[in-house]
Amino acid sequence: FKSVLIAASLASAAAFQSASPVAKTTALNAFENELGVQPPIGFFDPLGLLDGADQERFDRLRYVEIKHGRIAQLAFLGNIITRAGVHLPGNIDYAGNSFDSFPNGWAAINGPDAITGTGLGQIVAFIGFLELFVMKDIEGTGNEFVGDFRNGAIDFGWDTFSDEVKLQ
Repeated sequence: FKSVLIAASLASAAAFQSASPVAKTTALNAFENELGVQPPIGFFDPLGLLDGADQERFDRLRYVEIKHGRIAQLAFLGNIITRAGVHLPGNIDYAGNSFDSFPNGWAAINGPDAITGTGLGQIVAFIGFLELFVMKDIEGTGNEFVGDFRNGAIDFGWDTFSDEVKLQ
């Protein structure tokens, strides 16, 4: 019995042994020095979207990631604000429906008291307008990094920071 107990103890202790290091591919090493790459994981591309990609492809995916992240943040903030009871004043249409007469969340889009189809169409058209004409990274307007949507119009003092502070 003692020998079985010792063998089981040794076998279970082997489970805590560190794994042998795995060699990294050349494609991942190409972006190992980019902003946001941090130990212990390093460059993280679990879907392999950048296997064999160049810097232009990396910049495009980073641009899309930043843009969609900002949209998700605004959507979450809008949801929190309306659920807290904060609504725009006045009416949303000429029929006299006020902004606070519609439910919050998904119920505002699909439900008995939902926004009408034309109202939803206006929202989608406005989002499309922002996507095509406003939220763009326009070359030659002083943008300093991928996802810099200021386009020379908004300046809150970012330009006065040193390069070291901007990378924090």
